Amino acid sequence: MSPRRARPVTDGCTVTVCRGCCCGTERKHPGVDHTGQVAALVAGVGDAGRVRVTDCLDACERSNVVVVGPSPAGRRAGARPTWLANVLHPETVAEVVDWVRGGGPGVGDPPGLLDLCVFTPSRRARMEAGEI
Repeated sequence: MSPRRARPVTDGCTVTVCRGCCCGTERKHPGVDHTGQVAALVAGVGDAGRVRVTDCLDACERSNVVVVGPSPAGRRAGARPTWLANVLHPETVAEVVDWVRGGGPGVGDPPGLLDLCVFTPSRRARMEAGEI
């Protein structure tokens, strides 16, 4: 049995950015600075949480997909990961950062128009993301 790698411990939210088959591609979303989006999330979230990039989350029709996992405080309040669709504009990325810095799911409400991006993924997508 191979040893498991320890996950970084954080008191904040975990932001998972899909960069699989459609999300983050110039082919599907020409003119969007996909690399800049991830950099803006990493810089903006800072020590308020962590940002990770993952392969396809199987919600390609809603790309670019970002999942905001609640902090421990958010989980204690009953929050579950929040899936966001169409995260394509710098303003949307900034709202994700503001929400995470404000505590994220279970602690604060999504700012601005971010609640319009929220969607419920398929069971298969949630399984692939490790939620169930």
